[in-house]
Amino acid sequence: MAFQQQPFQPQPTFPTFGYCDSYFVENHNDDDGLFARAAAERDRQRGIAKLRQKALADELSRSTADEYQEDVLDHMERMESETMPDIQSIEIQTEIQLFMRPYLLDFLLEAHHAFQLLPETLHLAVNLLDRYCSRRVVYKRHYQLVGCAALLIASKYGDRKERVPTIRELKSMCCSLYDDDMFTQMEWHVLQTLNWVIGHPTVTGFLQLCLSEVGFDPELEHMSWYISELALYHKEFIPVRPSIMARSSIALARCILNRPQPRFSDWSAQYDPQVVLNLSNHLGQPSQALLRKYASPQLSSVSTTIEVFLARQAALASRVVQTPADQLPKMEISEPAPSGNPYLTPQTPQKLGFPSVPMGVLTPPITPDKDYCGQAGYGANPTLVPRMPATYTPPPSAGHHQQMHFAPQYMQQPQFVQ
Repeated sequence: MAFQQQPFQPQPTFPTFGYCDSYFVENHNDDDGLFARAAAERDRQRGIAKLRQKALADELSRSTADEYQEDVLDHMERMESETMPDIQSIEIQTEIQLFMRPYLLDFLLEAHHAFQLLPETLHLAVNLLDRYCSRRVVYKRHYQLVGCAALLIASKYGDRKERVPTIRELKSMCCSLYDDDMFTQMEWHVLQTLNWVIGHPTVTGFLQLCLSEVGFDPELEHMSWYISELALYHKEFIPVRPSIMARSSIALARCILNRPQPRFSDWSAQYDPQVVLNLSNHLGQPSQALLRKYASPQLSSVSTTIEVFLARQAALASRVVQTPADQLPKMEISEPAPSGNPYLTPQTPQKLGFPSVPMGVLTPPITPDKDYCGQAGYGANPTLVPRMPATYTPPPSAGHHQQMHFAPQYMQQPQFVQ
């Protein structure tokens, strides 16, 4: 069979495309670096476009926030009044006492710091804990379990998903005192008790509104966080609303850091002087867990700053120089001329019906009449004067601490009151 030569057919020509932006293409002939410079220029233009887009988004967010800020503030103040705990209901608990609260707060604070959760998550968890204790009878062996469930709910509600603690991690932090299903059951019971109302405006939310009026000051912000978390340990601040606590905390923080105070006409400057005074009285007795947390440079070492501030105040108080008595200014009083008229000489006032008192002796104190009612004055009805009975709080002891956290006899299934 003879070989037949095929006719010549021209090869098809492919169109020439431009530069392909792919990581799998190598141009070995790019000796001058044209493609590398072009790629770098494109990356620079993309970065500039992203910055412009972010600046535009921030500007639109600020304009929208300024427009709806009053409505947002009104909604937050209404919600905080509806989601406040009842301190009187907490005080009448049969098993848990208020001296147990700092131990549980230390545990929640360390767990919150270990998981690197947001600041508002801690305040929301404490609010859920107090609200649950206001409505249900809590056993001492379940107190820590309720705190873990509140922290788990708060982290799921407003924190980042990758930082939400797992039940296994919480169980390990509780030294395996509770089973896995106990955490799930307690979480469901807390939500059912609170009618699934979780949204509570925290102190940090109001602090952001106060700090938005001034420039960025991280030290002032961290100091306000420290003071607001210090207030969680004391029962007199439980009924204080977060809006008042935020303004009082930032006012005290500005005083400690020597920052200028805004005008009192501004919303952020309308603090409660009594709350500020109570907060300042508790600065000298902080929790050790709180001191360790805020001693880090990431939080501006505000605990060290407060120690220096308190030491300086104590040094100033000790430097008060008492003037000797012989160096005090003296005032000479000229004695009046003796007169025969008894009405022109000083006498001790007398009360009718009482024996006379010799001249120069003070009149004994007069017993109030039966119509006088303390600070209410005369004419007040004594039955209408409120009287608050003192609540007895036993002193803290190591035994209660061990029973609440580590007692093995409390490893039982939770018994909840429906």
